[in-house]
Amino acid sequence: MNKQKTINKIQDMGALIALVLLVIVIGVISPEFRTVGNFLSLLRQSSINGLIAFGMTAVILTGGIDLSVGSVLALSTALCAGLIANGMPVGAAMLLALVIGTGLGLISGILVTKGRLQPFIATLVTMTVYRGLTMIYMDGKPISNLGDSFTLKVVGKGNFYHIPIPVILFILIFVLFMFILEKTTFGRRVYATGSNAQAARLAGVNIHRTKMAVYAISGAMAALSGLILLSRLGSAQPNLGDGYELDAIASVALGGTSMNGGRGRIWGTFVGVLIIAVLNNGLNILGVSSYYQDVVKGIVILIAVLSDRKR
Repeated sequence: MNKQKTINKIQDMGALIALVLLVIVIGVISPEFRTVGNFLSLLRQSSINGLIAFGMTAVILTGGIDLSVGSVLALSTALCAGLIANGMPVGAAMLLALVIGTGLGLISGILVTKGRLQPFIATLVTMTVYRGLTMIYMDGKPISNLGDSFTLKVVGKGNFYHIPIPVILFILIFVLFMFILEKTTFGRRVYATGSNAQAARLAGVNIHRTKMAVYAISGAMAALSGLILLSRLGSAQPNLGDGYELDAIASVALGGTSMNGGRGRIWGTFVGVLIIAVLNNGLNILGVSSYYQDVVKGIVILIAVLSDRKR
């Protein structure tokens, strides 16, 4: 019995052990990887995927999936950039972008609940439609001329005591998600919905409302990531966010969250995000082609999912 408990603990800590081993191996191979500047850059880059992955975790815990996050990011960011370029105050435009992202996520949730569509199909539809609307709005061209606003710059490029603002946001929102999912009634409803929806409904949980809420949260996180990217790039690109849903899903899977819903921890997603970031960063430093990077990430995801099925 004690042996089985030890095995279970090792399996639960598998992602963290993998992260530590990955950092050690790449650090030994490449001294450039071990620099403080590189670690700060790595954390800054991981904040984009991290925020999206936190929202994705909530969705997957309910037994769903959100393929639309990249398109939500693109559309909300494009609208924000367009409003700023047309003279709207930066703060108001950014706040409106967050509202738009939340609304776009909510539409996916409504299609899943009221429309009774499978989450994969519902979010595949919204992913395609939102990407098309982004292209229509931008006419396939980037939106720049955003001025020299301090508010916009500080979101993606600012530092607080030498710590990048995106990293601070990443950590604060991680703590917020941990509190919500583990300490609140809403968090318990999320787990109950993914674990056994019928039993949760009989226990008084409003399944539809819970699912719509997590998709709205996912949309808000995608929009926030888009604002960080907009600040860093200084412009909105038509293909912004393309493929971001894959890294987010990979991070959630690597972190040990069951793709069937009902089981997983947000700290696992945090570790999964760092694994993806370390892989990308380390392979870039080692000069590995992006094509091979995709193969490596695919294999890592496969191992994580197979490990989850075994557990």
